[in-house]
Amino acid sequence: MKMIYTVEDKPKFGQVIVFAIQQLLAIMAATLVVPVITGNGMSSAAALFGAGAGTLVYVLFTKAKSPVFLGSSFAFLGSMAAAFAGAVTVELGYVGLILGAIFAGFVSVVIAIIVKLVGVNWINKLMPAVVIGPTVAIIGLSLAGNAIGDLQKGGVYDADGNPVANVLICVLIGVITLIVTTICSTFGKKMARLIPFIIGILAGYAVAVVFTVIGNIADISALKVIDFSHFTALVDGGVSLKTFIAVPDFTFLTAVKGLKDIDGAYIGTIAVAYMPVAFVVFAEHIADHKNISSIIERDLFDNPGLHRTLLGDGIGSMVGAFFGGCPNTTYGESVACVAITRNASVITIIATAIGAIIVSFVNPFVAFVNSIPACVMGGVCMALYGFIAVSGLKMVQNVDLNENKNLFVVSTILIAGIGGLTLTFGKITLTSIACALILGIIVNLILSVKKEEAAEEAE
Repeated sequence: MKMIYTVEDKPKFGQVIVFAIQQLLAIMAATLVVPVITGNGMSSAAALFGAGAGTLVYVLFTKAKSPVFLGSSFAFLGSMAAAFAGAVTVELGYVGLILGAIFAGFVSVVIAIIVKLVGVNWINKLMPAVVIGPTVAIIGLSLAGNAIGDLQKGGVYDADGNPVANVLICVLIGVITLIVTTICSTFGKKMARLIPFIIGILAGYAVAVVFTVIGNIADISALKVIDFSHFTALVDGGVSLKTFIAVPDFTFLTAVKGLKDIDGAYIGTIAVAYMPVAFVVFAEHIADHKNISSIIERDLFDNPGLHRTLLGDGIGSMVGAFFGGCPNTTYGESVACVAITRNASVITIIATAIGAIIVSFVNPFVAFVNSIPACVMGGVCMALYGFIAVSGLKMVQNVDLNENKNLFVVSTILIAGIGGLTLTFGKITLTSIACALILGIIVNLILSVKKEEAAEEAE
């Protein structure tokens, strides 16, 4: 896939701003929702600040050669819940969030040191294209249910938490968003091809506004798609500077109050909750960087080096949690955005990170993002997640699937991943992606040994 802007290219300043906003819209929904799911007063704005700060650390360690944004990791949701469950106070739970990210980041640092010492050939042998290709595809396919679920929902809910908008109207809005995005990406002029998500989201949002206004005037709940209360909440109690700008509730500010309650038992609980999950994230890190390498046609394992991407990911995760409480990880949405827009400029990633930090202080922008109805993001995510899946399948193009060995490896990974195989050991959960990858590695190793033995016998 030929890039319009390569890694080193520097688009014009105005273009960079627009590209950064697009990347933000692609990753923001997922980044903001992790602290919401975890609860306990965690701040979505602080998580966004942490994602931006963590990404800048990642760019620094990778010498500005890897166009990937880091966002809040869903893999650590269970670990974050355990940090609060094992704490005697909420403030101690915030200490646990930071400690946990340090433990998880330490795992990445250790793996990075090992990779630096022994190289990456063992990873390439352990996870060749026949293994990593379908695993990348699973990353996209495993999110398909989320995209379709969002496609059928608006942003207004009743007292029982059920969306009130008509499903057909939501699907119509989502499909319009998808069609506008794909048309811009495929047939648009240069600029339209570079910002299809912004145009698609704005088009879908505009249609949703029309339905919602009609629904409010006619008092028809089925037409109410957008929840405007995100904006009205800003002016409750009057308009002031705080209406527009506010400092996020950073995690470390609350954690300081819980330091007095920390003890050895709690530290052990946090270590057990976080460190094993770091190995799961390592597997996803490999898949994401194999994927982006194939998209930009540069081997990031070689330059800047896997040890650098791991260090950037691990230490960036620590920094992100210090501010926002959420460990960070490379985002498939960011990778897909690079693929679809064909813009691999790292300047765009840097601008996105700086933008995330700035808008975390800007209440109206956060309110706008929160007001985007699920169906609009569902339409966008159909393209984003689909591109991740297709990128993985492209890696398998040169694999001979007429050979039983390869056929069984790919089949095992696809079925385990699409089927949603997960394994839980206490508070540790292996995601479907991790399970599929591990099974694929095992099957590939077994069949490779058998193949070598058969070849020796033939000789």
